[in-house]
Amino acid sequence: MMLSLLTILLEVVGVAKMGAGIGAGVGAIGAGLGIGKIGSSAMEAIARQPEAVGDIRANMILAAALVEGAAFFAIVTCFLILVM
Repeated sequence: MMLSLLTILLEVVGVAKMGAGIGAGVGAIGAGLGIGKIGSSAMEAIARQPEAVGDIRANMILAAALVEGAAFFAIVTCFLILVM
């Protein structure tokens, strides 16, 4: 009885580690797609209105930093799942 319980717990830990790795990957991919979309939209906006380049650039950097923060949070959370 005790051996089978230990085996089940080890399997659950393995699945949790696999899920944490997948979660970190999805978080990084999502951030990459988000920053790509931000950059694409900013370049299109600059092409349409070149005189607003300073404002567009500042807003683009702020939005990219927020996306990176969310990705960092996802990766740290997955890392904590791995460690605990």
